[in-house]
Amino acid sequence: MSRVAIKICGVSTPDAIEAAMTGGASHVGFMHFPRSPRHLSLTQMADLAPCVRGALRSVAVLVDPDDALLEAVIAAGAPHVLQLHGREEPARVAAIAARTGLEVWKVISVKTAADLATGAHYAGAAHRLLYDAKTPDDAPRPGGMGQRFDWSLLAGHRAPLPWALSGGLDPANVAEAIRVTGAPLVDVSSGVESAPGIKNVDKIAAFCKAVSQC
Repeated sequence: MSRVAIKICGVSTPDAIEAAMTGGASHVGFMHFPRSPRHLSLTQMADLAPCVRGALRSVAVLVDPDDALLEAVIAAGAPHVLQLHGREEPARVAAIAARTGLEVWKVISVKTAADLATGAHYAGAAHRLLYDAKTPDDAPRPGGMGQRFDWSLLAGHRAPLPWALSGGLDPANVAEAIRVTGAPLVDVSSGVESAPGIKNVDKIAAFCKAVSQC
């Protein structure tokens, strides 16, 4: 089995990016969504972008962005990847990929096996699917709330695209999550925080170590 890749999402400081890099993470996520405690302004994103060095890749996490927002985020943060966490339909995802020329990930919110099946619609549109826990209808935001779904739904699942696992992961459970799902990439946010939006460098290190031992 090849090495499992790691994304540390919702970073907001150079120290968090450095911890991700030191731990061997492949990606860090820059959240641009005002209702999130991890929201970065365009200025903050621009300030952090130079901290992403070497093989580390940055992911701009957006919710139903229009073209003007896409252009502003790309100009400010120069992300390597765009992650779409809203209700973007396959045609919109394909249009964003074509317009920007960037790698595009589409989040699939999962509660049941039927939710997993919706990922097939994005074959040929997105470059990667990110399976995340479905939040309640009245939740203030579509993810980053520390919730997990039944990982056994992914056991033996044939994903139509490269994929990643997100939702409720932390240093204590990520090894089990990888064992159950076979995830090639794991994405963590609240599970490596000391408070909402505040990344803990020791937890980032512990998470990366746990994944590296899988």
